[in-house]
Amino acid sequence: MAGGSGSEDLFDSIVMADERFRGEGYREGFERGARRGMQDGRRHGASHGAKLSTEISFYYGFAITWKCLLQQNTDIKSRKRMKVLESLLSLIQNSSHGDPQSTKLQEYVEKLRAKFRQVCIMLSVPTDFKDYIKTSGGTSF
Repeated sequence: MAGGSGSEDLFDSIVMADERFRGEGYREGFERGARRGMQDGRRHGASHGAKLSTEISFYYGFAITWKCLLQQNTDIKSRKRMKVLESLLSLIQNSSHGDPQSTKLQEYVEKLRAKFRQVCIMLSVPTDFKDYIKTSGGTSF
């Protein structure tokens, strides 16, 4: 029977090795997946953050430009437009869009877009943000 116990030990060591390698493979794969997920998440967040920043910056520049253009006009229509432009600028400047983890970020962006549409309607200009942004794909510099 001494020979039988040796073969059982050999069999047990093979089974245990299989389980050990499977566990190590799982842990290694989980760690790699977690690292890859973090990298992809950062890249995705940075991309969307940059797009949102571009959009908000555009709204700010748009409002400042129109405010400068309308400052000299004193008619009632221009004063109403100025008031709405100042409201848009105030919304941009007094918000907490600097905190990307804010639970109210989506709500803020929706309010900002609605205010921008209101301004565009009052100024009789197109409201599609994408119409104003042109890529520099053909630019040589």
